[in-house]
Amino acid sequence: MFESLSERLSGIFDGLKRRGALKEADVEAALREIRVALLEADVALPVVKDFIDGVKEQAVGQNVLRSVTPGQMVVKIVHDALVEMLSPADPEGAGLAIHGNPPQAILMVGLQGSGKTTTSAKIAKRLVEREKKRVLMASLDVYRPAAQQQLQVLGEQTGVPVMTPVLGEQPVAIANRAMETGRREGYDVVILDTAGRLALDQEMMTEVINVRMAAVPSEVLLVADAMTGQDAVNLAKEFNDRVGITGIVLTRVDGDGRGGAALSMRQVTGKPIKLMGTGEGVDAIDGFDANRVAGSILGMGDVVGLVEKAAQVVEQEDAEKLAKKMMKGQFTLEDMGEQFKQLRKMGSLDGILGMLPGAAKVKNAFDQHNVDDKMIARQEAIILSMTPKERRNPKEINGSRRKRIAAGSGTSVPEVNRLLKQHRQMADMMKKVGKKGGLKGLMGGMPPGMMPPGMPR
Repeated sequence: MFESLSERLSGIFDGLKRRGALKEADVEAALREIRVALLEADVALPVVKDFIDGVKEQAVGQNVLRSVTPGQMVVKIVHDALVEMLSPADPEGAGLAIHGNPPQAILMVGLQGSGKTTTSAKIAKRLVEREKKRVLMASLDVYRPAAQQQLQVLGEQTGVPVMTPVLGEQPVAIANRAMETGRREGYDVVILDTAGRLALDQEMMTEVINVRMAAVPSEVLLVADAMTGQDAVNLAKEFNDRVGITGIVLTRVDGDGRGGAALSMRQVTGKPIKLMGTGEGVDAIDGFDANRVAGSILGMGDVVGLVEKAAQVVEQEDAEKLAKKMMKGQFTLEDMGEQFKQLRKMGSLDGILGMLPGAAKVKNAFDQHNVDDKMIARQEAIILSMTPKERRNPKEINGSRRKRIAAGSGTSVPEVNRLLKQHRQMADMMKKVGKKGGLKGLMGGMPPGMMPPGMPR
């Protein structure tokens, strides 16, 4: 998300930083470029105008122009303005309101195809695992073929119970039955997945309003596709005006290079963005943090988010074992394969790189070296085609064994050679780290597992 916007803004700020001393005309020229970049990213015009006016008021002041690092000061002002734009009006409204008398209802609304059903399952899984809540899901979509069955399948995948459909039962009746079941069986949260339409219409709005009156939800979450640009902004305003939403969930943010919809929806509706869908997996949903998102937009990365992702997939015991081996200068192909596995669990390579400071530059370096998810999958396949003995002792891998490994992994001998070379380089690095008695200097100071093998150096 925000890739193209981040790249544009990084270029603008790099120019400011190189100038050293700044004149008012320099700042105003940069702000004009920022304005164009925001509009091209699908940020709504009124939002852009208010944002630029707010930044200009601070950025052309004497404190900035006469500061030692005026370029950095401008970046900070823009960063703070972005944080303010994206932050909820009430800080307590950032999380989900699920801590009242159980069961608390969460009403999921939005257009057909926005990802409501999948998002419902993602939220349910998140509440079960992170909040230790008992969650029940119910599909109110009696129109779309197999909609209720889809939620049943997702319930099986996530281990979250789903209300059994009753033939001919209408949405309000389903909502009432779900809430009664929640009260009777001691559920903390009931997630109600409403039907969507291909476009906004009176029938859908009336149905959502009736369901809301019946269930009295603590949250009404609008699920919006981040890739729909200005249409998503109009949708958010319409739903908020007619139904009343409490928050927004953005889906497919991993596929949106502009991100203007996110910036606009928060401003236009006054309602907070609470969650972001970051991939297809049922685990691929993150809380929305204004500071971290603003940092990503400005190319500062989201190191906190990256560490959190790593913590979710790397067991403490495994990390300690690897650290001990590294201190002894040991790093086998089995260890390298384990790093590949952990990397895949963290999500797409693009998503991970997007969380690093200077993401655009890092991605360009990776593109130049043809490092992507497919390459990493091929390298993992090579390691899996080796025998356990070969993984532990790569010196045994002679020419004939390399041919066998290449054939078994569907790759070529040069690719096998390249992987073995990368492993030697990493193993040598581990030895140096062991001799120094610490991890200082390893891969730019990043801990093991945070940088995938095969990354350009």
